[in-house]
Amino acid sequence: MPRISDFQTKEVVNVENGKRLGHIGDLDVNLSSGKIDNLIIPGAGKIMGIFGKDEDIVVPWNNIVRIGADVILVRFYNEHDSSIQGEN
Repeated sequence: MPRISDFQTKEVVNVENGKRLGHIGDLDVNLSSGKIDNLIIPGAGKIMGIFGKDEDIVVPWNNIVRIGADVILVRFYNEHDSSIQGEN
């Protein structure tokens, strides 16, 4: 079974444009089901991290295309949103 540290070492890449979104900082786990609902990628620091940071990127588990040895490929439809709409 994979551990959270296994996910945190992988880089997350948007398959829509090839842009690197960052590394996973946290996982949103549904405590009732025990399943991962979202990947959370911390926002980048604005100016040397002094003036806060951008909003975190929340990627629903449904938007993961593939988990590889080094990267996690996701569908990121709107780069200006802090979350990705899940597929129904």
